[in-house]
Amino acid sequence: MKPTATLLVSSELPPALEPLRDLALNLRWTWRRQTVDLFRALDPRAFAASGENPIAMLSQVPSGRLAEAARDETFLAQMRSEVGNLRTYLESGRWFQRTVPAAAQEEGGPAVAYFSMEFGITPTLPIYSGGLGILAGDHLKSASDLGVPMVAVGLLYQWGYFSQSLDRDGWQQENYRHNDPAHLPVEPVEGPDGGRLRVAVTLPGDREVTIGVWRAQVGRIPLLLLDTDLEGNDEQARQITDRLYGGDHEHRIVQEIVLGIGGVRAVEAFAAATGTPAPTVFHLNEGHAGFSGLERVGRLMAAGAGFAEAVAEVRAGTVFTTHTPVPAGIDRFEAGQLRGYLEADDAGISRLIPALPVEPALALGIEEGGDVFNMAHLGFRIAQRSNGVAALHGAVSRAMFQDLYPGFDVPEVPIGAVTNGVHRRTWTSAPMDDLFTKAMGEVDISSLSDWSALSTLTDHELTEARDALRADLVTMAREHVRASWRRRGAVDAELAWTDTILDPGALTIGFARRVSTYKRLTLMLRDPERLRRILLDPDRPVQIVVAGKSHPADRPGKEFLQQLVRFADDHGVRHRIAFLPDYDIRMASVLIAGADVWLNNPIRPEEASGTSGMKAVLNGGLTLSISDGWWDEMKDETAGWTIPTAEVSDPSERDRIEAEALYEILEQSVIPRFYERDARGMQRAWMTTVRSSLVTIAPRITAARMVRDYATELYLPAARAASAFAADPSLAGEFTRWTEGVRAAWPEVAVTEVRLEGAEGGAVTTGTEITLTAAVELGPLHDRDVLIEAVLGPIGDNGEIIDAQLIPLQREEDGRWAARVALAAPGEVGCTVRVTPQHPVLASRAELGLVATA
Repeated sequence: MKPTATLLVSSELPPALEPLRDLALNLRWTWRRQTVDLFRALDPRAFAASGENPIAMLSQVPSGRLAEAARDETFLAQMRSEVGNLRTYLESGRWFQRTVPAAAQEEGGPAVAYFSMEFGITPTLPIYSGGLGILAGDHLKSASDLGVPMVAVGLLYQWGYFSQSLDRDGWQQENYRHNDPAHLPVEPVEGPDGGRLRVAVTLPGDREVTIGVWRAQVGRIPLLLLDTDLEGNDEQARQITDRLYGGDHEHRIVQEIVLGIGGVRAVEAFAAATGTPAPTVFHLNEGHAGFSGLERVGRLMAAGAGFAEAVAEVRAGTVFTTHTPVPAGIDRFEAGQLRGYLEADDAGISRLIPALPVEPALALGIEEGGDVFNMAHLGFRIAQRSNGVAALHGAVSRAMFQDLYPGFDVPEVPIGAVTNGVHRRTWTSAPMDDLFTKAMGEVDISSLSDWSALSTLTDHELTEARDALRADLVTMAREHVRASWRRRGAVDAELAWTDTILDPGALTIGFARRVSTYKRLTLMLRDPERLRRILLDPDRPVQIVVAGKSHPADRPGKEFLQQLVRFADDHGVRHRIAFLPDYDIRMASVLIAGADVWLNNPIRPEEASGTSGMKAVLNGGLTLSISDGWWDEMKDETAGWTIPTAEVSDPSERDRIEAEALYEILEQSVIPRFYERDARGMQRAWMTTVRSSLVTIAPRITAARMVRDYATELYLPAARAASAFAADPSLAGEFTRWTEGVRAAWPEVAVTEVRLEGAEGGAVTTGTEITLTAAVELGPLHDRDVLIEAVLGPIGDNGEIIDAQLIPLQREEDGRWAARVALAAPGEVGCTVRVTPQHPVLASRAELGLVATA
């Protein structure tokens, strides 16, 4: 019988249980097991049915159970304990408050505004797709743990990123689920008038788009989420925040306008509404938020600054992080498209960003040639401090963007590196977390750099934990494979085999990440028969669990995925290799914990950093990786294995060689060590390697270390630079005039003569001290305007100076410039003299791209 009407019935919390809502709305529960246990204890069935979403489950708990819990003193005591713990966490001084001078703390307010297109914090807030979002989520969690004052800005997507399934032929299918804010851990931000806080942007044709502001609380960090799905907006405007990475270039541009321009306006409005100080530092996590810099330039110009002065001031307080080592990963738009969105009036001033001159603003992102606007170029030009996300990625980025700093060698391009990290409490499984506590006590070991106490963990303790985690992975894999085959059209009668796939005692390799061609999901399939022999060895079996999504528009990536799925479908090996569709945070937490070995085989150096393998390390998993991303700088053969890189030009030959090396390492090193047992049946050699990984690698891959690096190396210097402009209103004008004067005078700057004294005949012995002098013409510039340096170093194969040592020269009484140099190392040494601009505002000698050499 069909109903004539439907009603939605939900429960209302008794007053005694109201604190549960506060606990549910602060996402600290995502990394605090005790709070999760509290919600599970309230109603295990409702907790599971809600997808382990505390805010969604509260309305699903039967009223009788709520009334019972409200009278249960044991439950109430546990709830009060968690509320008190959260309050102490939010109010107590932490690393930032203990180590940073009070004057630099902005009175405890949000000093840093962190912009990202996606945030991966919890599956219950599905506004992420993969690594970039997970990194951003872990950044917020660790900033909260460390007490770094921050406010974050992102978008609240109506449909988020897609959920993944497979068709019968193994081809990826994309499905989208609607995000109902009522079931998400978010609340609308209240404006000064008591209504919902809103800001707006004006698109071409005088289309005003209203943006609602939601707040997700991540520990101590407010995450502002922008939403255009509002009444009053036209249908096109309401779709701006519809889904993540789902549209064309036009859709991406308007999303980035909302994130960048709308985000700055939202942060300002939020600060005014809540009485918190406005941020002084703006951190752009990738180029998606680059328009935030243009908005801030426009605001300064509206207050009376000139364009150059405004850019200088904005740059001082901006940090830009690039995450891609390949040009194809950068957002690039036709310059004409952006010109249309900035929409100049008759005076050339933007209607989108009042007071901003359109053509000078476009010049900040225009590539050479003038037809393409590059969001990474905008990021570098609008930020005085920038970084890659691993040491190797920093080096690759310096080479990629050398043209932005003409006249300087690659090592001096001002792009640093802060290696990514992962949030320890989020990604450490309960069994391993218990072992950490046993060895190191009740402390947040993320704040410690010495984890040597973990070396006391016994083989028995580690074996017990690893066996339990591997068994959990096998159980999950069986469930997901069976469910996947049902969605692919199979019936239960033909799926009995899924109940016995994988072996809780077999060596288990994990491989999970976004499926793009450079990550080479199918490298393991290069020699299918050899892989079969490895998987099916009767005495030393190996099993592989794979997960990952391919971008909806990435057909080559989907083809790689299909190849892997078809191999895993094969009757002969399907009990030893499994593909798990719809990879997300919840699945990842089981997969990375259960894998004995984490495999990573990208094309070097195309992996910017990677973080999945870091999470495996925290759980006692070992690393088997190409020397790329984070492993390139942290590799340790006592703690994992490195796949050699083939330096050949032919991609197919490279893949063949590296696949051969992968098989060889598995057969000769990994598999024998895993299955080696002593007389008591213990894996002595394997657990020694696990302990080495935990002690030497794990402390270096935490997001706490990463955020501390950002704070000390980037945020605090940027805050000081921004404060200098705020404290001295004349500084921007003075610096701009100085810059213009230096640029005008630079053609007259020259090094006219260099002499070496004490090196007669062109040869000396080690330890000899020589004097280098130079005659330098500065034109109208003063000595204080320049830095004059000797550039000294070995001669490379190309005849260029490599590993240069920079030695400042001082003005002598005769007008020449001189320095004394001790030559310590033998070999051919080259030297020259160069001149670069020097000013207190400059963060790098390469910033202006001006250099004069002998």
